[in-house]
Amino acid sequence: MPTVAQSSTETDWVSRFADEVIAESERRAPGKPVVVASGLSPSGPIHLGNLREVMTPHLVADEIRRRGHEVRHLISWDDYDRYRKVPNGVDGVDESWAEHIGRPLTSVPAPKGSPHANWAEHFKAAMTESLAELGVEYDPISQTEQYTAGVYREQILHAMRHRGDIDAILAQYRTKKAPPKKGQKPVDEAELEAAEGSGAAAEDDGATSAGYFPYKPYCGACDKDLTTVTAYDDETTELAYRCTACDFSETVRLSEFNRGKLVWKVDWPMRWAYEGVIFEPSGVDHSSPGSSFQVGGQIVGIFGGEQPIGPMYAFVGISGMAKMSSSRGGVPTPADALRIMEPQLLRWLYARRRPNQSFKIAFDQEIQRLYDEWDKLEGKVADGTVLPADAAAHSRAARTAAGELARTPRPLPYRTLASVADITGGHEDQTLRILTELDPEHPVTALDEVRPRLDRAENWISTQVPAEARTVVRAEPDAELLGSLDDEGRESLRLLLEGLDTHWSLDGLTTLVYGVPKVMAGLEPDAKPTPELKVAQRAFFALLYRLLVSRETGPRLPTLLLAVGADRVRKLLGS
Repeated sequence: MPTVAQSSTETDWVSRFADEVIAESERRAPGKPVVVASGLSPSGPIHLGNLREVMTPHLVADEIRRRGHEVRHLISWDDYDRYRKVPNGVDGVDESWAEHIGRPLTSVPAPKGSPHANWAEHFKAAMTESLAELGVEYDPISQTEQYTAGVYREQILHAMRHRGDIDAILAQYRTKKAPPKKGQKPVDEAELEAAEGSGAAAEDDGATSAGYFPYKPYCGACDKDLTTVTAYDDETTELAYRCTACDFSETVRLSEFNRGKLVWKVDWPMRWAYEGVIFEPSGVDHSSPGSSFQVGGQIVGIFGGEQPIGPMYAFVGISGMAKMSSSRGGVPTPADALRIMEPQLLRWLYARRRPNQSFKIAFDQEIQRLYDEWDKLEGKVADGTVLPADAAAHSRAARTAAGELARTPRPLPYRTLASVADITGGHEDQTLRILTELDPEHPVTALDEVRPRLDRAENWISTQVPAEARTVVRAEPDAELLGSLDDEGRESLRLLLEGLDTHWSLDGLTTLVYGVPKVMAGLEPDAKPTPELKVAQRAFFALLYRLLVSRETGPRLPTLLLAVGADRVRKLLGS
C-alpha cells in the first residue's frame, strides 16, 4: 500500500505531500491532470471534522497548482447512500422522517421550511457556500447522478462477474466481534453498514459466500434498499431481488438497470480506479485494520486501479465538546465557524497541523488567543522574522493559487472588537466612536475598515457568550462601595480621573491604569512591576470593575473605559 512520508514539525507537510503526489501521478498517468479526491455524505449537518476530509486534499492540490501543474480536486457527494436514521437536533425534522429510512438521500424530503429539493441538497447547500468562502476550488460529483445515469454500468457488471474474487478478499476480515466494552469506541455506523452490505451480516446468519453479491438495488415499489438479491445470471445480466420491507420482487437486466449501487467497500475502490485518484485522505474510522481503506486497497486491483496515497487524518474537536459525529444534529459546521472567524483563520487551523495531529477549534474564549497568535504571525511575516514552516502555513491560509482571500483592511485585535461589541451590543454609532478613540493619531473613520473581523466578533459575542457573562455597564454609581473606600482607594480613583483627558487612547489608558498603583506606591509610572506591585494592580483593577460593571473581571480595562466614555466614567467613579 502506498505510504506518505511524515514530515517533522520543522517541515511544511503540504509540500511533502505535493512532492509525492506529483511523482506518483507522473508514474501512473503521465501527462494527465493530477487527481485528488474527497468524499462527503449529506446525511445530516456536515461538520468541522468532515471539513478535514476536504481541506487536506485542497491544500495539497493548491500547492500543486502553485507549481504550475494541472490538478482536479474531486468532491464526491455520496447523495445516493441510504438514509440511515433521523438525526437529532435538526430543525424542521420529526420522527415522521423515519418512514424514509432505507431510501437514497436524494429521495428523502428536505426539512420543513427548506427551499431545497431534497434532504441531500439541503445539507449540501450550506457546505457549498462555506467552501466558496474558504476559497476551495473543486469539481463536484453527485453519486445519484452517476448511478442513475448508468455512468458506472460497466464497473457494476465487472464487479458482479468478479464477485467471487471480491468475496474472497472480504472473507479475510469477517469475524464475529463482541460488543464494545464500556468506554470503548463503538463500531462506526458507516463501517457497520459496509460490512452488512459486503456480506458479513449474511455470513453471520448462515449464508455462504456463494450468495454474495456486491450490488444492492433500491426497491422498485418503495424505493428502499432493504432488498436481497436472490439470483443473477452473468450471461444475460438478469438479476432477481426481493424487498423485505414491502415484499415486492422483480427481475431486471442489470445491463439496463440504474436503480441501485455497489456496496460501500466496493464502491469506493471502484471510484478510485474509474477516476484515477492519486491522493485521498481517510479518517481514523476508515483506516483501522479491516476497514474500508485497507480492504479497498485490495479490491481496487480488481478494477485495474491502484490505491491512492492516503494519509489518515485525526479528529477535529471543539473547545469544551466531545468528538463530533455527523449522525447527530447540533454539531458545529464550517458555516458556524465562519460566522465567528475569518476564512484565513479557519484555513490556518487546518494548514498548520499535519493530518495525523488532532486539534480543537475554539468557540469559547480561546478564540481570542487564536486571533492573537494569527496577528502575531502576520507581524512576523511582514517584518521578515517568520520561520519557513510558519510562513508556509500563513501563505496557505491567506491565499490560494487563484489569489489572496478577501481580508479586513484594518485588522484590529479580535479581543478588542469583541469587548466593544460586548459593551455596545452592536450599536454602530457607539462602536465607531470607541474605535475612533483607540488610536487618535490614526483613527478608524468607517466601520468597513474593520470588517469583516468586526462582524465576526459581534457574532461571537451574540451567539457564543452566555447572557450571564455579558458586560453590563452600571447605570448609576455604586454609592455604597464608593462610601466604603479608604483614603488610599479614593486617591487612586482621583489619579485615574485626573489623567483621563491626557491619556484618552488605548495605549494611553493602558499606561494610566497600570501606572496609578505605581504612583500610589511612590514609584515612577514607568517603573518595572514587582510581585507586591502586581498584587496592588490586581486589587485596583478589581475595584474599577466593581464600580463600572458590578463584577471583579470583565473586558480589558482600557477598552472598557473607552467604551463607557469619559463623562460616564467620571459619573460612575464618583467625580
